Amino acid sequence: MLFLAAGKAGKQMPKLSNKKLCADSECSHPILMARALQDYYPGDCRFIPIRQGQLVYVYAMLKDRGNLFWAGSVQNTYYGDQEARIGHFPSSVVEETHALMPATTEVKTTNWDFYCN
Repeated sequence: MLFLAAGKAGKQMPKLSNKKLCADSECSHPILMARALQDYYPGDCRFIPIRQGQLVYVYAMLKDRGNLFWAGSVQNTYYGDQEARIGHFPSSVVEETHALMPATTEVKTTNWDFYCN
C-alpha cells in the first residue's frame, strides 16, 4: 500500500494489521474523503503528517485492531519532487465528508505496506 522506493537505508517496520478493507483488490480507488479535525505528526515513515482542515483521500481501513488506522493521501501535499505518498494515520484525527466507493474487499497486508525508506 505504501508507495515508497526501496533503498539501502530502508527497513521493515512492525505490522499495524494483517488485513485491510478496500474498494478493490489493489486498494487503488479511494473509498472516502475525510477532513482533518486536528494536526497529526507521525512517529515514523509508515504514517503521513496531516494538518487540521486538510482533505484526505482514504484508500484502506486496517482491520485487525478495530478501525484504529486508515491509509490515504493528503490532497495537494508534496514531498520533495514527488507527489503525495500514501501513508497511515489514526482514523480518530479525521471525519468522513464524502463516501466514494464501498470498502467491501478484504485484502491481506504485505511487508510493503509497512516498509520505511
